Amino acid sequence: MIRRRRAMRISRGGTLALIASLMIGSALVRFGIAAAPAIAREVGASQADPPAPAPPADGSETLSAARAAPAEAELDRLLAAFQQRERALRVREVEIEDRMKALSIADAALTRKLTALTEAEERLKATLALADGAAEGDLGRLTEMYEQMKPKESAALFEQMQPEFAAGFLARMRPEAAAGILAGMTPQAAYAISVVLAGRNANVPRE
Repeated sequence: MIRRRRAMRISRGGTLALIASLMIGSALVRFGIAAAPAIAREVGASQADPPAPAPPADGSETLSAARAAPAEAELDRLLAAFQQRERALRVREVEIEDRMKALSIADAALTRKLTALTEAEERLKATLALADGAAEGDLGRLTEMYEQMKPKESAALFEQMQPEFAAGFLARMRPEAAAGILAGMTPQAAYAISVVLAGRNANVPRE
């Protein structure tokens, strides 16, 4: 009798434990099903937006900024140097353009002056040629007139002339006319004119 009661107690206790286990398992399943969406949302948020790294605690960011400051200062210095060089080049370019304009103006003025000098030279040559022709014509007419005069009259005139001037006329005359004038002159005047004539003939090239 006592054994049956004990067996019944044991059977009841096992059944109650089994029922309790089933109830606990059902509760856990229900809790898992209800909590699954929230857990999924937490996992997605953690994968989409990873947490930002914490700033270094050793001051490396400050050190990087300190290193970047000299580089920026060097770039500013180089930029200022380039700008100054560009301004200097522009000033130099303007100076060169001004000089080129001045040289162009001076060249034009020089060209005009050279043209005027050339024209003046041509006019002078024409004038000299005309003068030489007129002088040659005058000398020719004077020489012919002295030849037509009597030798004694011509000799008196030639003695009053400078030997070089008288020799010039005698060189243009016919030999017989020149000889008659020299014969009518004094020996001193005739000798001086003869020396001049001999000197001119000595400079004439001979074959």
